[in-house]
Amino acid sequence: MSCESPEEIKECFDKFDPSGSGSITTNSLGDALTQCGAKVPGFKVRDICDSYKDGVISFDEFLKILNQVKTKNNFKQTIKPMDEAKKIHVQKGNEKGNSWTTHTYSEEEKLAFVDWINFRLVKDPQLKGVLPIKEEGESLFKALHNGIIMNKLVNDSVPDTVDERALNMPDANGKLSIFKIQENQTLALNSCIAIGCYVISIGAQDLIDGKPHLCLGLLWQIIRIGLMAKITLKDCPGLRALLDEFESLEQLLAMSPEEILCRWVNYQLNKVGCKRVVKNFTTDIKDSEVYAHLLVAVCPEDKGPIGLEPLNIQDHTRRAEMVLENAAAIDARSFVRARDIVSGNQKLNLAFVANLFNMYPAMDDAGEFEIIEETREEKIHDLLDEVDAALGKEGREELAMRNWMNSLGATPRVKYIYEDLKDGLAILQLFDKIKPGCVNWSKVNKPPFKALGGKMKQIENCNYAIALGKEIGFVLVGIDGNNLHDGDKLTLALVWQMMRHYTLSLLTHDGKILKDNEIISWCNTKLEEGGKDSKFAGFKDPSLANSRAIVDLIDVISPGHISYDLMTAAANDDDKFLNARYAITMARKIGARIFALPEDITEVNPKMIMTVFACIMSVGFAKENMK
Repeated sequence: MSCESPEEIKECFDKFDPSGSGSITTNSLGDALTQCGAKVPGFKVRDICDSYKDGVISFDEFLKILNQVKTKNNFKQTIKPMDEAKKIHVQKGNEKGNSWTTHTYSEEEKLAFVDWINFRLVKDPQLKGVLPIKEEGESLFKALHNGIIMNKLVNDSVPDTVDERALNMPDANGKLSIFKIQENQTLALNSCIAIGCYVISIGAQDLIDGKPHLCLGLLWQIIRIGLMAKITLKDCPGLRALLDEFESLEQLLAMSPEEILCRWVNYQLNKVGCKRVVKNFTTDIKDSEVYAHLLVAVCPEDKGPIGLEPLNIQDHTRRAEMVLENAAAIDARSFVRARDIVSGNQKLNLAFVANLFNMYPAMDDAGEFEIIEETREEKIHDLLDEVDAALGKEGREELAMRNWMNSLGATPRVKYIYEDLKDGLAILQLFDKIKPGCVNWSKVNKPPFKALGGKMKQIENCNYAIALGKEIGFVLVGIDGNNLHDGDKLTLALVWQMMRHYTLSLLTHDGKILKDNEIISWCNTKLEEGGKDSKFAGFKDPSLANSRAIVDLIDVISPGHISYDLMTAAANDDDKFLNARYAITMARKIGARIFALPEDITEVNPKMIMTVFACIMSVGFAKENMK
C-alpha cells in the first residue's frame, strides 16, 4: 500500500516495531519502505543502513529516509496498485522539472468524514451556508480551507479546547484574508496537538491548500479521540462486566479501545443469544450478522423494536444496507456504508461501533444485583471508588501530560499514565524524543513479557528510565523502577520533569536552558516595555488567576491580536474560566503549543502556568530571531 499521511506512515512503521521502542532495526528498513509504498533497490537500502552504525532507525529518521527516497529522481517511487474504486490519485508538481508527486486518499474515508461533520456541526449558526458539505469532488477540502470547521471539530471531540470567540470569521461578503486564515489554521494545529494528536510534517499551509491525504489523516485523529474518549471505566463503570472472574480492573485498563469494543460487542451478542465471537472489525463483520444482532441488543425500548429481518437476505451488500437502515432508525447510522461493511474497512467500522457504544452502551453501571435504589447508589459509589483507585485518581495534570506524550507519538497511545507506563517503554520513547540518541535500545527489554520473569524485565526498563532522568539532571530522590511499575503517584514526578525539560528546551540562551526566574524576569520586562500594568512575582502569584498578564504578554508579542472587549472583570469563577480559555486559545493562535487547561490558570497551578509562559516566550524568541 501507499502511506501518505503521517498517521498511516506511523501505522506501517509500528508493524516493524513490535516492542514499541520507537525504532526499527536496519534489517527491517527495506520491508518498512516497501510497506509505505516505496520500493528501493537492495544495494541502496544497504547504503542507507551503513549510516546507522547502531543498527536502529527512529521514526523521525525513517520519515526523512522515506521522503528522500520518494523525491530523488534516480530512485523514483513505485506505488503498488490499489483498488481504484477506493483510492483517488492526486498529482502535483512541475511537469518541466519532472518532479511530480503522487498522493492517494480513500474516497470512503472522505465520504464518512463528510457525513460526520455534517451530522455534528450542521446546526452551528456560524456554518450556515457552509454546511452541509457536498460529497462530490474536493468539496470537503475546500470547506476546510479557512480553518473554521477544523477548530469546531476539535471542540466537538474535546469541548472547550478552543474559545470560538477567537476565530477569525469571514466578513459580510464572505471574505477572509489569507493572514486571518493562516491564524485559524495555526490555532487548529496547536489545538489538535493539545488534545493529543500526533502532528508531524503538517503545516498551516497544507491545510489551507487542502492537501487531501494530510487533511484526512488529521481529521481521523480528531474524530478518533472524540469517539474513544468515553470508552473508559470512569465514563462507563459497567464495563467491568466485560471481565471474567479471574481478571482485574487493571487488566481492563491495559486494554486498547479496540479490544474493549470487541469485548463489548461480544457481551451484547451473548445477551441476545448470538454465538458469534468478534475478534476484529474487518473479516468478522463483513456478513453483517454481528451488526444485525448488536443493534437488536442495544436498541432502546422507546426506539424499538428492531428485528433480524436483514439476515433473511443472502446478498451481503443488500443485507448490509438493511442493517444500516436499522441503525438509522436509532440515529446511529454514521461512518459506514454498505460497501464499507462488506469490504471490512477497519477504520470506518471501528468508528461505527465506537459511536454506537457512545450512544447506547447498554451496560448496567451497578452490575447485577437486586434493584433497590439505595443499594444501587451505594454500589455505583463503591465501584467508582474502586475505579479511581485503579486509575490512580488521574486529574488535570495527568490529562495534560498524557496529551503531551501522545502528541510526541507515544506508541501505543497512553490512556492512563499510571497504568500504561508500567513497562517503561513509553517513558523510554519520550526520553529519545526530548534528548535524541540518549536511549541505548539494545539495553531495553521488549514485549511480549512472559508471566515468569516478565515483571522483572519491566522493572529493569523502569530503572533504566530513572537512570536516564538522573543523567539529564532530574531530581528523582526516592524514586526507583518499582515506583513506576507499581503505578505510584511518584510516576508523575518523572513525567512532569520530562515535560518541563522538553518545554524549556525551546528556550535557550547561549546554549543554556533558561530557569524559572529568568522566564519571569523576561515576561515582566516585556510587559513593562509594552506599557502594560500587569506583572507577576512568580508562577504562584494569585493575580495570575484572572489571565490578564497572559493576554497582555500575547498582545506585546503580537500586537493587535487580543480583543480586550472579550476579557471579563474576573469577578467570579465562570468569568475567570472564560478569560483563561480565551488566553490559552490566543496563545495557540500565535503559535504557542500549550497543553495547560483553563482551570490550571484559574486555580493558579504553578507547574502548568510555567509552561504557558514558557511557550509564549518561545514564540517571542522566534519573532525576535525573524527580525
